[in-house]
Amino acid sequence: MHRSFHIFSAIALLLIFSSCRVDFDYAKSNGSLEFSKDTVFLDTIFSRIGSSTYTLKVYNRTTNDINIPSIGLKNGANSKYRLNVDGEAGQQFSDIPLFAKDSLYIFVETTYDLGGLDEKEFLHTDAIQFDKENHLQEVQLVTLVKDAVFYFPKKTVNEQRETIVLDFSENGEEIIVEGFELKVDQLLFTNDKPYVIYGYATVPKGETLTIEKGARVHFHKDSGILIKDNASIQINGMLSADRQLLENEVIFEGDRLDPSYSDVPGQWGSLWIAKGSVNNKIDYLTIKNATVGLLVQGHNSNMETTLTIMNSQIYNSQNINLWAKTAVLLAENLVLGSAGNISLYCNQGGNYSFIHATIANYWKYGFRTGTALQMDNSGNNDFNSHDLLKADFKNCIIYGSNPNELYLNKDSDMAFNYNFKNCLLKFTNNTEDSLYNFNDSSRYENTLLNLDPMFLSPSKNIFLIQENSSAIGAGNIDAANLVPLDILGSNRTKNPAMGAFEVIYTE
Repeated sequence: MHRSFHIFSAIALLLIFSSCRVDFDYAKSNGSLEFSKDTVFLDTIFSRIGSSTYTLKVYNRTTNDINIPSIGLKNGANSKYRLNVDGEAGQQFSDIPLFAKDSLYIFVETTYDLGGLDEKEFLHTDAIQFDKENHLQEVQLVTLVKDAVFYFPKKTVNEQRETIVLDFSENGEEIIVEGFELKVDQLLFTNDKPYVIYGYATVPKGETLTIEKGARVHFHKDSGILIKDNASIQINGMLSADRQLLENEVIFEGDRLDPSYSDVPGQWGSLWIAKGSVNNKIDYLTIKNATVGLLVQGHNSNMETTLTIMNSQIYNSQNINLWAKTAVLLAENLVLGSAGNISLYCNQGGNYSFIHATIANYWKYGFRTGTALQMDNSGNNDFNSHDLLKADFKNCIIYGSNPNELYLNKDSDMAFNYNFKNCLLKFTNNTEDSLYNFNDSSRYENTLLNLDPMFLSPSKNIFLIQENSSAIGAGNIDAANLVPLDILGSNRTKNPAMGAFEVIYTE
């Protein structure tokens, strides 16, 4: 038994020491590392806003386990880049083992403050260095940093951010969010620098926010613009010569500039035109990746036009692209693309005119219950029910990927007046509901039903029509003469197509 105890003890000690043993059988790196890329391009960022995380993979292609003596940033502690090497964050690392035929990940981020630099753009560079002297290897780091005008709620005495009342719930309770009022000298947005907004920027009563052609406005998460009672917004975009640069159009989008965020819905809140606002006009505006792209609240007792919107596009909203509530709205050459629920929602009555609109929902991020177009004259209670005095659609396309892209919900106690003239509609349901009697010429005149408009790339919100589209030449000439140029500036007064685009795509 005594001998067995000693044997057991010897085995136990052997196991303990073998489990704690540090393997020093690493060859020193000799400059033979390989990399997944020789330059890491961190896409454009705004000054003071952190980048996304980018990945570099380091390979040991040899048959020997190696030790990398050092990995670090060339600019050392002064660098504005941050690294994470094999799970450890920092800027300098020593003695990193890498097994034969193995690899390790390096994650790279940056934040750069242009500070007092008198530059609109700055190329921010550095390098990741591996080893040194004769065995030195480098991977370059490159980031374009843009200067911007930042508007944000200030901190109060108790270190809380300023708040505003965004709206009221149906129970009359205030809906409070982070936000602030724009000052008088902040009510002109130019194209000199991009604007980045945190929280809701509100336009005070009696004031007008003017946005010049070519302006770019970026919103942080849960941010937006609120046009208050008796205030206005004037967006003065113009047709651009370059369809890629869109140099004259105004663009609203999120504040993450890297391509991976270019089509991510719900990055910011909404352009919110509140009840009682006046003289709102929008021309050549693109709104993308919002929660509700454009919310327009009218007032049943005021029949002045709430909003005139022309030559504009709203798409990729998490919920609704254009939500009009008891509003008076005139729209020409309007494109409402894909949304998580509804492309166009005319809610709680109102007065609407749409001429040459393309309303098309091909949502690709999950199941969608809403339609491209939904209209009602009712709310959750009698107080929110209002007359739908008029909803005229002329030379429009209402289409999408669902079987039915039109939903009408009538409160029989309120007026419900609508008319589709020379429109292409998608509605495949067999129903006896008189609201969908497409033979009723008082509501549906020269309707094309369930004919594919042949959009160029609807999943990418590109709604140019192709040469075999049923929409070609199917528009009403009188309506076309009211809007003689399409959204791209092409004449449509001879043989007008339905929708916002007269231009026909041909290969």
